[in-house]
Amino acid sequence: MTGNVILVGAGPGDPGLLTLRGKQALEQAEVVVYDRLAGQGVLELIPPEAEKIDVGKQAGRHPVPQSRINEILLEQSLAGKRVVRLKGGDPFVFGRGGEELEALAAQGVPFEVVPGVTSALAAPAYAGIPVTHRNYCSSLHIITGHKQKNGKLELDYQTLAKLEGTLIFLMSVASAPQIAAGLLEAGMDGGAPAAIVENGARPNQRSFVCPLNRLAQTMEEQAVQSPAVLLIGGVASLASQFNWYEKLPLKGKRILITRPQQEGQALAARLAALGAQGDCLPAVRRQPLPFSWPPEQGFDWLLFSSIGGVDAFFQGLRRQGLDARRLAGKKLAAVGPKTAQALERYGLLADFVPEEYSGQALARQMLAQNLLNRQSRALIPRAETASPGLTDELDQAHIPWQALAVYRVIPCSPERQINPSVYDAILFTSASTAESFAACCPAETDFSALPALCIGAQTAARARGLGMNPAVSPEATVDSMIETLIGGFFHD
Repeated sequence: MTGNVILVGAGPGDPGLLTLRGKQALEQAEVVVYDRLAGQGVLELIPPEAEKIDVGKQAGRHPVPQSRINEILLEQSLAGKRVVRLKGGDPFVFGRGGEELEALAAQGVPFEVVPGVTSALAAPAYAGIPVTHRNYCSSLHIITGHKQKNGKLELDYQTLAKLEGTLIFLMSVASAPQIAAGLLEAGMDGGAPAAIVENGARPNQRSFVCPLNRLAQTMEEQAVQSPAVLLIGGVASLASQFNWYEKLPLKGKRILITRPQQEGQALAARLAALGAQGDCLPAVRRQPLPFSWPPEQGFDWLLFSSIGGVDAFFQGLRRQGLDARRLAGKKLAAVGPKTAQALERYGLLADFVPEEYSGQALARQMLAQNLLNRQSRALIPRAETASPGLTDELDQAHIPWQALAVYRVIPCSPERQINPSVYDAILFTSASTAESFAACCPAETDFSALPALCIGAQTAARARGLGMNPAVSPEATVDSMIETLIGGFFHD
């Protein structure tokens, strides 16, 4: 049985620029053959059970030659696998995608092409440079700056210098001085605006605008490295007005997220929109637990202390062929607005949400408003092992309660050991994420120096028990954590 190959353009590295079709192909892949420019955020979308084959190339170093890449695609597809060939940018814009399709077509392997956002357009856009503008140019030209095997760069400088359009050179860091010299020698104005965008559309993006006759000097002074896009043309002068990306509040910050995979990816996307690189370390995962319904004792209130508890509870009901109608006449309390939103996904509105978002505050405020009394009985769907803040308050008030274990928190073993020193912030949303994170670090790690930010007092208490000196967000919500990051958490 022959499999197939889907050639997917990953875009310039920002996972938000991956197309929906590309994401779907990744999620269904059995084998992913990828390059270094695909971006870590995109790679995290690969299913954990899929085989990942790194064939990354970088300037001056091709550990896996193109001929071998072609062989790998053939071997995997002819073995009946669903293969994704993941390439940075667009596979047909100097990406050698055509060569790979030639090899597949020759062997009769079915294939599909998913275009990607090319860095030729994305990098200038993220630097505030429109590649076309009717007041500046009437054409756009994309040129490779990659030298041939003989070390020569074969460009028609005379023709390029006469074009009244935007010139964009890809793979041009090493050859940029030669390009600038060739254009100047061919008569291009030395004062023509030029721009170099390093790591375009990534949190560590840097961009520099200068006259063409100072391009080589600027790149040397700023130690520009690949990947970078070189742009020459009048539109480069607009960067000073339009450079929106490098003004984002978390621009250039690298943040470690220790939430479970799905929630971690959602938070990473929010941080990316603010300019940060959010790396996901799914330090824990939730394992649903079976439970019987209805519980042995009756109850008046369901107290939900987490989003995970809401989802695991209703998923458990569904496995038993039941739904929210079984809760008719019962009242619902949620520990915070996000947990209340989780209830809304199942068509239910929370009857009570405390002003302070913690289990302890939930119980105290319900007691203060006489929503719970000694004639009440509370059912608490929660993790198998949970913080005692909520139940301690109920015990002190002599309120009958019953815990319903609907999921178990399991530490995850990461594929790589964590180096905490590379992060500007490390986010902990539960005590278990702090514990699992600590287990992933080298034995000599000084936890007291970590830039740790915790979602609430109980999480912070566990972090301190591990030797950390964490900051705590004013409210126990992810929104509050993000506001804390923007509001001055970082110290240069």
